[in-house]
Amino acid sequence: MKINKIKRCIDVVLTLVLLFLMAYQVTGDILHEWIGIGMTVIVIAHQVLNRRWYMAIAKGKYKPYRIVMTVIDILLLLCFFTTAFCGMAMSNHAVPFMNGIIPLIPARQMHLAFSYWSFVLAGIHIGFHLSTLISKLKKKSAKIVLLSASTVLSVCGFWLFFKSNIFSYMFLTTHFAFLDYNKNPVIVVFENLIMLLAWAFAGMITSILLTSNRKRRNTNENSNS
Repeated sequence: MKINKIKRCIDVVLTLVLLFLMAYQVTGDILHEWIGIGMTVIVIAHQVLNRRWYMAIAKGKYKPYRIVMTVIDILLLLCFFTTAFCGMAMSNHAVPFMNGIIPLIPARQMHLAFSYWSFVLAGIHIGFHLSTLISKLKKKSAKIVLLSASTVLSVCGFWLFFKSNIFSYMFLTTHFAFLDYNKNPVIVVFENLIMLLAWAFAGMITSILLTSNRKRRNTNENSNS
């Protein structure tokens, strides 16, 4: 129980760090690198605490919900560590001894692409956990209000995501991020939060659909037995 509380606290810290890590125009080059190193350390610590999940990955049955959740978690880890490695390959401050370990241009392209893939997958991952919290709400009115607010925020978040042309970074059609350095730092972080919540909403809806399908199948199996 104590470990679960620590893991939840780490999840919150990782989310906050991610928001600032994606706000390069706010932090600047030096702080961005050190935040990246800090996040790498926290992610590794999180995986150590989550070692039971790895031990059980080959055990039990894989139904749709577990398959999707497992794929998302594995892809998130791969994308994150690819992002971290490419970032370190361009480091001039935090780990300069790793600078040039891979060519600069590919490192920059991959770092930009996989950082946004990590951002999207992190949002979806958060959404799967949020669906569990929503399912625990007893009042139907509270669920409706929360889902309605989430829907509005997600529409704004996806609009910002498409407006920022982020898919061009994710699919390597644009090699440089076009950032507005004159924008208020608070607005930059807030917009990142809205976009993250949009993908969390997508993950939450996916989780709810998978869970409802699972419950429906279980009900049918019990009625036929």
